[in-house]
Order: sequence, then structure tokens, then C-alpha cells
Amino acid sequence: MIELDFIGAARTVTGSKHLLRTSRATVLLDCGLFQGRRRESFALNRSIPIDPATLDAVVLSHAHIDHSGALPLLAQAGYRGPIYATSATRDLAAPMLLDAALIQQADARHIARLVARGEDVAPVEPLYDEDDVTAAVSQMVGLPYHRPHEVAPGVSVTFLDAGHVLGSAIVVVDVEDAGRTLRLAYTGDLGRHHLPILRDPEVPAGVECLLTESTYGDRLHGDIASTGDALAQVVRRTHARGGKIVIPSFALERAQEIIYELKLLRAAGRIPALPVYVDSPLTVKLTDVFRLHPECYDAEARALLRRSDSPFHFEGLRYVSSAEESAQIDRDVRPAIIISASGMCEAGRVLHHLRATLEDSKNTVVIVGFQAQHTLGRRLVEQRAQVRVYGLPLTRRAEVVALDGFSAHADQAGLLAFAEGVRDQGPLRQVILVHGEPPAQAALADALRGRGFPRVEIPERGATLRL
Repeated sequence: MIELDFIGAARTVTGSKHLLRTSRATVLLDCGLFQGRRRESFALNRSIPIDPATLDAVVLSHAHIDHSGALPLLAQAGYRGPIYATSATRDLAAPMLLDAALIQQADARHIARLVARGEDVAPVEPLYDEDDVTAAVSQMVGLPYHRPHEVAPGVSVTFLDAGHVLGSAIVVVDVEDAGRTLRLAYTGDLGRHHLPILRDPEVPAGVECLLTESTYGDRLHGDIASTGDALAQVVRRTHARGGKIVIPSFALERAQEIIYELKLLRAAGRIPALPVYVDSPLTVKLTDVFRLHPECYDAEARALLRRSDSPFHFEGLRYVSSAEESAQIDRDVRPAIIISASGMCEAGRVLHHLRATLEDSKNTVVIVGFQAQHTLGRRLVEQRAQVRVYGLPLTRRAEVVALDGFSAHADQAGLLAFAEGVRDQGPLRQVILVHGEPPAQAALADALRGRGFPRVEIPERGATLRL
């Protein structure tokens, strides 16, 4: 018996949790938080339907919160076993999970103040605290790429580079159960080719079952060069009308890519020399972690380091940590670029900047990543005239521009090419689509079947598939 239970990221994009079960082992692939409507997300995140006593191991594909953010909840529930990840993911997870706990606490306090003032908003409480984070991080075990490691009886894991974020991995799982063997590859989030800083995704060999994300299964990205052109135009246009550019950005990878792109645009004289603020204590910490892991860089980024030219610094760039410095950015009326987390505009300091800028038509919000359903980021992409920040209504007058070309996810062409590459190197018999919304998954499934993949499945949450 070799089965997969789909607990999260099934016919939706967040909350990745996939449980591999055999007759002698149980291994959880990823343990992420759901993100979306506040009440619905809280209900889904509060209780993980897994008995920690039955788990032999957790394997983490990368450090993004929708893949790692529920690890403290698992520790809170009593899990004390190992959590395997690449060394870079382990180093990133500690500050990211701690930041998630602190953001939950800060948001709960802020909303409590609104409730006390009589505002019509529902109170919230944090899902976990720093002690839960410490417990989870203490259980993390760093493994190098390309080296097999037995994580449970009859279950061995090998990490290949997924090219998505620093330390991200395609998890190749070799299973032996009752005399039967199976090789499963789980993409986590699959990256794109030719992105700055990181290496391209690797293709595993000998895979029989492919468990793959499908976030952009129904669309194609623009190329990186044209996206840089579009960003330059937005900056010049907004600067000319005296406004600010707010870029909600995931603190891991997307922020560093945007910083690097702005560095190139500034060096080429294609954008004005206005101040650039990276207002996210987490981004500051994660950028420091980037500097510790040049083994994950591509040749171009390593060449910059050899010249002592950091990809993450240029004149006019300022990393902001304190709350007072953050508040000062909004009090300053001069044009500026503000890069701040979180990427889906659901928490963090970016909410304060959006509250200060959304109602002024001089300003621009630049969306640079996928926005899940029911998030503020999705509502901005949909050009909603009225949105809520911290539960309070705002009239959106600022320009909103979506630049999908910065996405670190493979698009439909990339996902198809990856699946075909896997098939070319092994007896691929089964493709399972997760981490995608239904329209994207249906389009990708049709495209895969059209290319001769006979067994393509899209499980719903709570389903079990025999492999």
C-alpha cells in the first residue's frame, strides 16, 4: 500500500500538506498555512487533521509560509520528530516562522484597538507564538542537494534544485513497501528558467508518479526583459506625477529579485534616482541569509559577488527595520519606491503603506506575484473600487499594475516542458496536480492529456489516491 492523502493545496493554491502513507511509514510533504478570507483561513489553520503520533517525518520543499507556516502548529500539537529540508531552507525558516508569529500577534493587537474604538471588525487571535516556532525550528534537519537520505522505514528522500526560491527543492521520494518500489517526485513550487540570482530547475530521472504544482497552469508569463521594461515605465510614470510606488512583495526571493532588477535599471539610467525603501525586517534578515548561500546562485550572481558587488545593494536603497522608520516613510510626501511584505497583502507593514497610499491617484501599487482568491492582493488585481484594509473600507484611487513576469512559478509552458522532461527520463505513469485553482488545473490537465499523458488527476481536499 502506497497512498497520498491531500490535506491542503488541493484545488486551491495555499496550505500545502500531502501525506504519504505506506504499511510501515507516514511522511508529510510540506506543512503550510492557508491564506485567504480571515475567518475561513483561521478555521482551516487552527486544526491540522493529522495525528502527530503517527508521523515518522516531515519533508519541507521550501520556506514559503504557504508550505512551511503550519509547522509551529504541528509542534504545538505534539509532533517531536524530524523536519527535513535543504540547509538554506532551514536557515530561512527560522526568521520566516518567527516573523509569522510576530505578525499574527501585531495584527491581533491592532484589530483589538479597532474593536475597542467601536469599529465593525471581528477580533482575531494568533495561531501560535515564539515558543511554538522555537520547537519547530529545533526539529529541522538540513540535507544537501543530490544526497539520498532515509527519512522513515522504506522511504528515502533526495533533494534536487527547484529554482523557485533560495533553497527550494524538488523532493524525489523512493518508496519500498511489501516488496514494491516506487519513485515519486514532488515539485513543491517549480521555478522558471533564466530567472536572476538562482539556478534553473533540475529534472529528476526514473520517476513513476509526478506530484506537481499548477499555479499558472492556464497562462504564460511575459519574458523577464519586457517585465523590467514595464517596471521602468511604471516608475517613470508615477514619479512624473509625484507619487509613490508600493510593491507588496514576498520577503523570500521576490523582494530580492525586485531589488536586483531596480539595481540594473538604476545602473542603466532607465529610472530616476528616487529613494527605494525595503520596509520589512524579515526581508532584511532573509537577504542576510542569501549572502550565506552562494552555492544556490547562478553564474551571473556569483560573478557579482566575486567583484564584491552585492546584488542586493545600490545607492539610494535603504533597508528599514524599526516601526518608527516605517511610519516616517508614509509621512514623507516625496516620491519613493516602497517594497514591503506580505506579498498577498494579507499581513505585515505593507498594509500600513496601502492604507496611506491607496486613496491617492498619484500613487501606484505594483503586484509582482500570484494572488490567491479572497486576498486583498487579488482584489487589487481585480481593480476593485472599494477594498478593506484591517477591516476598514477604502476607496481605491491609486493605479494598480500587475507584472506577472516577475513570478517565480513556472507557467503552463514551463510546467508542460518539465513534465515531458520527467517522462523522457523515466517510466512516468501518473501526474497529480496540486497547488492550483480549478481553472488553471483543468487547463493544464487538458494540455497534458493532449500531449499523451494518460493518467492526470486533480484531487480535492480530503481525497486519498493509491499510487
